[in-house]
Order: sequence, then C-alpha cells, then structure tokens
Amino acid sequence: MEEPNQNRMDQAIRRMASGDRDALRELYTESARAVYAYALSLLKNASDAEDVLQDTFLRAWNAAPSYQSRQKPMAWLITIAKNLALSRLRTARRTEPLPDEPHYCAPEGFAIEDRLLLEACLNTLSDAERQIVVLHATGGLKHREIAKLLSLPLGTVLSKYRRAIGKLRNILQEEAV
Repeated sequence: MEEPNQNRMDQAIRRMASGDRDALRELYTESARAVYAYALSLLKNASDAEDVLQDTFLRAWNAAPSYQSRQKPMAWLITIAKNLALSRLRTARRTEPLPDEPHYCAPEGFAIEDRLLLEACLNTLSDAERQIVVLHATGGLKHREIAKLLSLPLGTVLSKYRRAIGKLRNILQEEAV
C-alpha cells in the first residue's frame, strides 16, 4: 500500500485555506483510507468511522486557514479524527449500544475471505496495538509521531508494535497450516 505523500498533502491544505475545493479532493484522495482505518481502530464500527472520516475533512476544510505547516499533515488529520472519535465514544457511553456489525478495513480489491481474516486478526490485538499498527501501516506515520499522537513513550509504541506484528504473524502462520 502506498504511503500518503506528506508534501502533497501539506500543499493541498495551504490551497484549501484559500478556498480551493480541488485541494480538498486531493487531500481526501491522498489520506482518506488512513483516516478511516484509524477511526475504525478506535470506534470498531464502520458507520461511526465513516461519519468521523467525513467530519474530519469538514473540520480540516474549516481549520485550513489556521493550519501551521510543520510537514506533518497526516498527524494533523489524525489528531482531528482522534478528537472526533473520542467525542463520539463519550457520547456513545451515554446511549444504548447498537449491535456489532462487521467492518472491513482491508484495501479495496481484497477478497471477502481476506477481509474477514484481516478483521479477525486485528480484533485479536489490544486497542493500543491495533491503533499503532493501523497508524503505521495505513497512515504512514513514524513510530515517534505515533508516540506523540497517542501520548505514549516511544519505547512503549515500539514494543507494542513488535508484539502486535508478532501476534499477527503467528495467527497468519496458523491459518496457513
């Protein structure tokens, strides 16, 4: 999977600040998959993750004039998505839970069996492990950026990532047998 181009995203946000709607489309195309996957890793509900995805880009559009370029546009978008997802989780605690529904975070073109296997594998991880793997694999964030974003020590992020990858490897090896 191709990592989002941070420079192209940074330029798109600057163009959005001047009202360029094509820039919003470019930013969405470049980063939507990673933002959705991250929201899904927090919310564990496809519908809620889609809502957070859309709200993230609405917020980004509105906040573009105040964006401070540090060549970290993905971290900026993920922070917006994180805040929206946490807000949604707080609201959900005060309401009646909906029944679980399947959610697929595999790239398009994956067979349904592969999507189900990926979902099952990711569900074996702790919330923190799943978030770290998703942010690194689909968001293209470096471990140091993930540590800052999740307010965790870098060593913790690295160990959780290694542990998660080990768990996923073991599950996939068992499936192959």
